[in-house]
Amino acid sequence: MTEFFDALETRSHTEREADLFARLPGILKRALQAPGYAEHLAGIDPDGVTSREALSRLPVLRKSDLPARQKGRMPFGGLVPEPAGTFGRLFTSPGPIFEPESTGPDPWRAARGLHAAGFRKGDIVLNTLSYHMTPGGFIMDSGARSLGCAVIPAGSGNVEQQYELIEAYRPVAYVGTPDFLKILLDGAESAGRDLSCIRRALVSGAAFPRSLQEEFARRGVEAFQAYATADLGFVAYETPAREGLVVNEDIIVEIVRPGTGDPVPEGDVGEVVVTTLDGHRPWIRLALGDLSAVMPGASPCGRTNMRIKGWMGRADQATKVKGMFVRPEQIAEIGRRHPEAGRLRLVVTREGEADVMTLNAEARSPELAAALAATLQDLTKMKGRVVIVPPGSLPNDGKVIADERSYG
Repeated sequence: MTEFFDALETRSHTEREADLFARLPGILKRALQAPGYAEHLAGIDPDGVTSREALSRLPVLRKSDLPARQKGRMPFGGLVPEPAGTFGRLFTSPGPIFEPESTGPDPWRAARGLHAAGFRKGDIVLNTLSYHMTPGGFIMDSGARSLGCAVIPAGSGNVEQQYELIEAYRPVAYVGTPDFLKILLDGAESAGRDLSCIRRALVSGAAFPRSLQEEFARRGVEAFQAYATADLGFVAYETPAREGLVVNEDIIVEIVRPGTGDPVPEGDVGEVVVTTLDGHRPWIRLALGDLSAVMPGASPCGRTNMRIKGWMGRADQATKVKGMFVRPEQIAEIGRRHPEAGRLRLVVTREGEADVMTLNAEARSPELAAALAATLQDLTKMKGRVVIVPPGSLPNDGKVIADERSYG
């Protein structure tokens, strides 16, 4: 088994930085051909952006601002230099945020992370991320197939049919959220179904605490995690060293002070900002709203790229629930649809290794709960509880999403 995906993973820090920043000016020139970037980056000299210090002086582009930008200039907010018809697939994610998929065998840079998790040519992979409108399923699908794997495009849900597919095709690997893998394993144990063929997994889209990783290991599944987004694909991935996540090749990751574009010292927690070297769909300093920190030194696995601690919370109120982002704008829309409700606060907790949403709503009538629950599901595409509380009882602090999950 080849340990590394390619020689890029073991380059020296100096060699990698020289390569990235030699290519960056050309990417900036491509980005400036898009009207949105031409406005956002007005006045910069692309040829002068050849170091991290120079890059840090460019303005950040906030992911939380993308829905408004795109609404004003459909479909991509003027941030893509090529027409939509030049891409392979076109998606939408909650927000809504519209995303194109570049052409090519591995447009989301997923193969490297799958390889680190032990996926190899000839493996059969059960892919349980959604293929419907959102890019999640295709991110994993394209990466696995570029490695030479066969992919079962199972999507999420319909557990009984998933068991039939697993028992027929005997996949050795799983990709999807950790929560759904637990659902499959628990259900199979209760129903006497045979999932023993699944020996490894790459999970993403939800928190993956050590307790759940250890539970999977006890059940015979070696599971690794990836930090990926619907806009960027794979940002960083876990390796057999189990010490942080290694940043992907061909991207530049910065950790900045939340609310600014200023890099923080190594080890300090800050917001993740990513620049990609894809001229077809460039991202220049996209601030993701996620918190993380750079880990010192190189990974014991031999890969030499920067390591980050993984997801450490949100720098803004948008949060990820069961692999899908829930945003303050969605909670505000619930209020607009139900003006009879007062303040709203969505509380996200974790029960039985699964994410749970509870919408606390100020109202005089308990009968409003069912309508609010239906609207919450319509907007977020996920079910949640609704608790009616007395008017004036929720704090007047501007917080509409409270992430109260603890991962131990």
